[in-house]
Amino acid sequence: MSIEDPIPGARAPEPVPPGAPAPRGSLEGALERIAGELLRQQKTDRRWRVFFRSGWLLLAALALWLGLAHRITPGAPSTPHTAMVEVHGEIGADTEANAESLVAALKSAFEDSTAQAVVLRINSPGGSPVQSGIVNDEIRRLKAKHHKKVYAVVEEMCASGAYYIAVAADEIYVDKASIVGSIGVLMDGFGYTGLMAKLGVERRLLTAGENKAMLDPFSPVNPRHVELAKAMIEQIHRQFIAVVKEGRGARLKETPDTFSGLFWNGEEAVKLGLADGLGNLDYVAREIVKAEDVVDYTPRDNVAERLAKRFGASVGIGAVKALREMAPLR
Repeated sequence: MSIEDPIPGARAPEPVPPGAPAPRGSLEGALERIAGELLRQQKTDRRWRVFFRSGWLLLAALALWLGLAHRITPGAPSTPHTAMVEVHGEIGADTEANAESLVAALKSAFEDSTAQAVVLRINSPGGSPVQSGIVNDEIRRLKAKHHKKVYAVVEEMCASGAYYIAVAADEIYVDKASIVGSIGVLMDGFGYTGLMAKLGVERRLLTAGENKAMLDPFSPVNPRHVELAKAMIEQIHRQFIAVVKEGRGARLKETPDTFSGLFWNGEEAVKLGLADGLGNLDYVAREIVKAEDVVDYTPRDNVAERLAKRFGASVGIGAVKALREMAPLR
């Protein structure tokens, strides 16, 4: 028997007609089933890609709408009330307590004829002297224009730039444990020259202008630059002191520590003339303004802004990526 001879008694396989599907038990049938399964998986993956890309595009549209949306401020009632504007957290151009938002709220409060007075509810450690100065100037302008009283009510803290704003008020009320003061200016930073030396890193800096690299953290301290910086913050400090003296007037009991950057609790602040008395928002509205209803004019984030802050910059990044990767569907 040769190796090509059939096994005795075995049936020869029937020929497969051209174009007919391969028998299920054959290799061709297995490959066909695998190919079909891969095709179904590709279709499923494609549907999920469409779903996620649509989601990114929806979020991108939401972010675009956010750029056009206005911040929501509650409408004031037509009855007499106390208008309240909140100064909360760090004061800065990119923070919740920024001059643009605060000034807009103050304008709305002053322009409402049924608002009997404006109360600043303050809980802030301070911040930008520029932003604080803008708000202080605007409060004084609006007081002169609309002839309305302004009261500052301090909760936990009213320090530095927050106090810069508070002294524009006609009267300041605090809790006995509030932190008040810190009338000073600081400029901080870091120096990395020692660390760079340990790591063997050499700083190579080219400038046009002898003071262009002033206070560069990667260069050794330059005594002249330090003196220039001190002169600048001393000038800002003098501006701060002038604003406090103008706002508090004869009520201020000046001591050597008053403008040293120290801060005091509310009880001591009243004794030093930094504040006028003890009281909270309800007390001032009820007993001082004589309009117990308090209406909050502080701008609040709308739903879109809250969502955008939650998702952050990844919304825009994901949308761009989805647009780039999106392929035509077949």
